[in-house]
Amino acid sequence: MKLAASLMRRADLQNKINELEIRLRNNARVQEGEKPAEVPADLLKALETAFKEYEALVTAINLTNAQPAEDGQTITARIAHRDALMWKQRVLRGFLNEASILAPRSAKTEIRITSSVDVRKLQRQFDNTAKELRECEEKLQEINWTTELIGL
Repeated sequence: MKLAASLMRRADLQNKINELEIRLRNNARVQEGEKPAEVPADLLKALETAFKEYEALVTAINLTNAQPAEDGQTITARIAHRDALMWKQRVLRGFLNEASILAPRSAKTEIRITSSVDVRKLQRQFDNTAKELRECEEKLQEINWTTELIGL
């Protein structure tokens, strides 16, 4: 199984577990003399099976991500780099938005509001971060679709 397929399976399992939780809650209590819409014991059994599969899959994903690639860098390190770039991009975007807002003046006697940074220079930095993030995402996708999962 390719790493990308296992990531999709992990997402499916997360959704299944969340749905089973809702179904369990919906069938936790019934009016005296009535039967639940679904048998809680069956739902609990399905939940246990899903959690076992999820645990094995996440273990295999983590083991795979910890292996060094051909360039010596692990997938885990690439993911951390991508996450840091995403966070940096969000912070820069917010700061750029604030730095770009200039308060209009209706008279020369009013206080003049200016940007505290060179917005053009910061925009170039933001654009470079966005480019690096795109390239990082592309490399991660490539690795995900070419790497075999370890341990399953």
